[in-house]
Amino acid sequence: MFSHLPAIRVLLKHISFYCCCCCRCRLLVECNKLAVDIDNEVVIVHNFMRDKFRLKFPELESLVHHPVDYARVVQRIGNEMDLTQVELEDLLPAASVMVVTVTATTTSGKPLSEELLAKVMQGCEMALQLDDDKQQIIKFVEGRMHQIAPNISAAIGSEVAARLMGVAGGLLSLSKMPACNVQVLGAKRKTLAGYSSATVRPHQGFIYGCQLIQQTPPALQAKAARLVGAKCTLLARIDAYGQDPSGETGQKFKTEMATKIEKWQEPPPAKTVKPLPAPDAEQKKRRGGRRLRKMKERYGLTDMRKAANRMNFDFNVAEDEYIDGDEVVGLGTINKDGTGRLRLVASQQKVKLNAKQEKKYKARLAGTGTVSGLSSTLAFTPVQGFELATPSSVITESDNRAGTESYFSEYGGFRSLQKKT
Repeated sequence: MFSHLPAIRVLLKHISFYCCCCCRCRLLVECNKLAVDIDNEVVIVHNFMRDKFRLKFPELESLVHHPVDYARVVQRIGNEMDLTQVELEDLLPAASVMVVTVTATTTSGKPLSEELLAKVMQGCEMALQLDDDKQQIIKFVEGRMHQIAPNISAAIGSEVAARLMGVAGGLLSLSKMPACNVQVLGAKRKTLAGYSSATVRPHQGFIYGCQLIQQTPPALQAKAARLVGAKCTLLARIDAYGQDPSGETGQKFKTEMATKIEKWQEPPPAKTVKPLPAPDAEQKKRRGGRRLRKMKERYGLTDMRKAANRMNFDFNVAEDEYIDGDEVVGLGTINKDGTGRLRLVASQQKVKLNAKQEKKYKARLAGTGTVSGLSSTLAFTPVQGFELATPSSVITESDNRAGTESYFSEYGGFRSLQKKT
C-alpha cells in the first residue's frame, strides 16, 4: 500500500551525499518532488484511518478535516467512548473541542476490536512520521533557498519559492517564465462532483500559499496574486544571475507589496460637501484696470441713489415716500437733516464712451442731417454779394471740395501760419 516509503527513507539518509555530488538547484527540485510524494502518502494513510475509525466515530471526519490533525485526534481518543475524559485542548481549537465532545455523546459508533484498533494506531504513527519527514525536508530546503534564491525567499518565503522552482525545473527556467505563468504554477483542476462552481476560485497556484496573499481579504486575493507573480518574475531574474546575494531587493519588494495591499484596503476619501452659493448673488469681479474703472463709473450709484438707500434711525422723523404703481418707494435721507451736506444736487453724469462707440455715435449724428439753429440761409460771396442758400448744402459743398480747389481756387483765401500771442 505504501510503495514510496522505502524510497523516502533512502533519500533522507543520503541527503548529504546529494549535497556533495549534485547541483544545488537539482537537489532542491528533487526535495520538492519528495515533499509532494509525502503529501500523497499522507492522504492515502488518512483514507485508511478514516475507513477503519468510521465504525467507532463516523462524525469525526466531518469535524476534523486536516489529515495530520485527524491522526493526532484518533491517536489521542483511541477506544475511549467518553470524550470528556480525553484532553484535546492542545490539538484543536476550543470551539472544535466543544463540538467534538458534544457530538461524541450522541454518536452511533461502537468500540473497535483490538486487532482493528492496532491497525488504526499504526496508521496514525505512520502519518505523523511522514509529517515529521516532510518538515525535515522543508527545513533543509529553506536553509538552502537562502543561498540559491535569497531575494525570492525573502519576498514570498522559502517553502513557496522552493515549490515554484521545483515545478518550473530550476531557478533559470523560473526566470524565463512570464508573470502570468508563474501565478498559476501548481494550480490543480478541482473535481466538484456536480456541485456549483460559483464560489470556486480558479488558478490558485503555489503563489496563494505565501503570507502576503493569505493575509489579504478574499476579494483582493486575485489582484494580490498578480502583483506577487510579477514581482517573483523580477526577483527570479535577479537571483538567476546573482545580482543581489544579500536579499535586500527581495525584502524591499515585500515591503512595497505589503504597502500596496494595505492601500487597496483603505476606504475611499470622503466627499467634501460644498456649500450652496448665495441665491441671486452677483459673480465676483476678479479683473481690474482701466476698463473696469470706466465700467464702474458708468454704472456706479449717484449721490441721489445713495441717499435714497440710506436709512434714518430717528423714529421721530418720518420718511418721505411716493407711490409707484402698487409699490410704496421710500426716499431715505433725501432732503433730511443729519446727512452732512447742505444741499444735494442730482447732477447729470456724462456717459463716457470708448473710441469705437464714439465713432459710431458721431457717424449716426452726421447721417441725420441736423443743422444748428444759429445757421443762416444768407451766404456772402465776393462776386454776387448776398445770396440765398441752404445751410446743409453749403456745409456739404465746402466739405466735398477737392484738395486743389481749397488751395488754388480763385475764391480761396490765405491762412495765417503764425501762432497767436
